[in-house]
Amino acid sequence: MASPAKFRIDVDIHNILTGSNQKGPEPAKAMGLTLPQPKFPQHPELLSDPGPTVPPERREWSTREIYRKMRGWLFPYIRSRVYPGEFHPITAYLFLEYKCNLDCWYCWSFNNQVKGMTEDVAKRSIDWLHDHGCRVLALMGGEPLLRPQFAHKVVDYAAKKGFWVYIATNGRLLRPEVMDRLGDAGVACINFALDSWDLKPSLPKALVPAEKNLEYVLKKQYVYGNMVFFNINICRNNLEDVRRLTEYAREHRVATDYHINETPMIEQDDHFKHLYDNPTYIRPEDWRAVDETIDWIIEKNRSGYQMVNSIPRLKEMKAFIRMSSGLDLRKVGWYGDGTSGNGEVTALIDAMPGIERDESGELSFAEWSCRAGQNNVIIRTDGTVGPCFPMYSSNYDWGNIDQPKFDAKQMGEMKKTCQKHCFSTLNHNLAYCYNDARVIKWLWKQAKNGFGAGARSFED
Repeated sequence: MASPAKFRIDVDIHNILTGSNQKGPEPAKAMGLTLPQPKFPQHPELLSDPGPTVPPERREWSTREIYRKMRGWLFPYIRSRVYPGEFHPITAYLFLEYKCNLDCWYCWSFNNQVKGMTEDVAKRSIDWLHDHGCRVLALMGGEPLLRPQFAHKVVDYAAKKGFWVYIATNGRLLRPEVMDRLGDAGVACINFALDSWDLKPSLPKALVPAEKNLEYVLKKQYVYGNMVFFNINICRNNLEDVRRLTEYAREHRVATDYHINETPMIEQDDHFKHLYDNPTYIRPEDWRAVDETIDWIIEKNRSGYQMVNSIPRLKEMKAFIRMSSGLDLRKVGWYGDGTSGNGEVTALIDAMPGIERDESGELSFAEWSCRAGQNNVIIRTDGTVGPCFPMYSSNYDWGNIDQPKFDAKQMGEMKKTCQKHCFSTLNHNLAYCYNDARVIKWLWKQAKNGFGAGARSFED
């Protein structure tokens, strides 16, 4: 197996983002603030409601729940279109932890030496985002439920300020009593990250160890009014698991969101110990099998399975695994074995309008108007900020919650390169919706459906 590159982004921009001559951003200064202690239960009548035994064929959303979605997503979008200035965050990733209870071999967002976020930073981060019009808050890690009482406080405080709160978790720590507190506090979405059916040495985010928690969450979503979806990372060693998890999601009326396993976009420090000999990384000999899995997912999408990914984006996954390999497709062919020539490669790429080739034959994403640092922002555990998730480990100084330093010119130059390599589902969806006609069409379609379609791509 060829050794993977230490990073995927171009060398010049990589040196700017990780230069050793940069001291990095200053952490937010502590002010000693604390989060309010949540009242529990706020809705005692919901605790005893077990939820439906069988999931309904169609999810019916109350007026209050529809308004919560509009307040989280639509109103900030409209605000960003009519207010002056470049920085109008719609979505924000709040990293409560960099630590995790699992060790997924592909994950570079894992470092058990980094201290978790304080209540002081969490409160001021939420207030700062609120002041700038943001109303979607994703609690991230590591594993954001390592300190469930802290997560409960964050959800309660943010929900009371009008945020649509989303939690990304592997589910192992989402015990029924934790779900009850989060649901009672007003969590809007639970994202179960699941890569395998049962435990695998390199893929511990498995359904079976978290199944009891998941079963409870799936029932109680109808009680607390939140939604649930699965986040599935397609690797070389979980292709059968991907199909099985997809069918489980369908059976339980749960949406799915797919990613293609990536090597790091920028170089990681010594805490990332799985760069080499990693069984999760997709190799040329896996391309055919991965293509077949993606084609299977596309057919399920067409048949009505709920998916966050659009069909065009699913198709582009095939090109992404090849562009990440660094191999010349004109020589190795579409399947890495030389059996398909340049004509076939050209035809396949021409069918993917989001992909382009340069004169040397190298693939990259076409310019897609990334909105990172404008309508999307991350806040690290120490209160420093960055434009997007792949830039978490960059030591470039974008400032902190007290003094952000997002510069449109710097980010514009950076994006000319980094967006060629980035497959972020969220940021692609954000960019796609910055077209008023598309948003109006999508809203009209959702309204005609009674806002009961669940999680779907803007392109569907």
